[in-house]
Amino acid sequence: MSANANRPQLVVASGARLGASKPAPSVIVPLKRPKDSRWAFLRPMFVSWLTNILPPLIVLAAGLIVWELACSSPKSSLPAPSKIWTDSRDLIVDPFFVAGPQDIGLGLRVLTSLERVAIGFGLSAVAGVLLGALVGQSVWAMRGLDPIFQILRTVPPLAWLPISLAAFRDANPSAIFVIFITAIWPIIINTAVGIRNIPQDYRNVAAVLRLNPIEFFWRIMIPSAAPYIFTGLRIGIGLSWLAIVAAEMLTGGVGIGFFIWDAWNSSRLSDIVVALAYIGIVGFILDRIVAAVGHVATRGTQAS
Repeated sequence: MSANANRPQLVVASGARLGASKPAPSVIVPLKRPKDSRWAFLRPMFVSWLTNILPPLIVLAAGLIVWELACSSPKSSLPAPSKIWTDSRDLIVDPFFVAGPQDIGLGLRVLTSLERVAIGFGLSAVAGVLLGALVGQSVWAMRGLDPIFQILRTVPPLAWLPISLAAFRDANPSAIFVIFITAIWPIIINTAVGIRNIPQDYRNVAAVLRLNPIEFFWRIMIPSAAPYIFTGLRIGIGLSWLAIVAAEMLTGGVGIGFFIWDAWNSSRLSDIVVALAYIGIVGFILDRIVAAVGHVATRGTQAS
């Protein structure tokens, strides 16, 4: 038996040639076995990992090496990464420890700050979308409110803190108000722009269907302006996280902002660096969450 007996074969019969008494003999062409593709689906994932995750890791490693070399001298005023690991290892390894009323891990402090951000940002999102829809839909509302909004949005977040403390006489609602008043402006402005950019055809359809104002708001305005609204929400969540850290430095409590201020007063620079890393990572996660929700809600449509 020949070696090719067990291999799959394709029999190709050639047609009879003109003037030939007998048809040409058939030609046997061996078929090649398809390659095993059980792990082929992992290749795109591996390529995506290399292109999206590996470059930041390389830059981060290079930055840490430069930082270590620059601050390794005993005369350096800033701690090196190795010293930060030695001094603040407990904060890095166990972020949720509880050793006393004020001696808690950074994870619990971040959760406390996130609770305030959730309340303040939630209120600003609701109020900002409603006011933005009013300004974008009504010419008179735009003429009366838009100049006031443009003036108020330039006020720094901490400038509102004395006013909020005088009004609420408590640190927690004062911090929430600072978050609210900081995050609401980009939401209002982007929502108003999105409402003004609704195509006239959509408005004509709403008029033909005789939609009332509430139906027009939910069926036409919100879906059409959703890319602009989520752009404002992404800006607002970033400003909210910045505002709460700044406000907690002055109002106290157990938030991440007060921890940084307390660490500065105690000359614990390593703890401050670790807290800054926590703040940056949490801020990045918040932005990604809002972006992911916006991508699903708008089906990938971008604001133009």
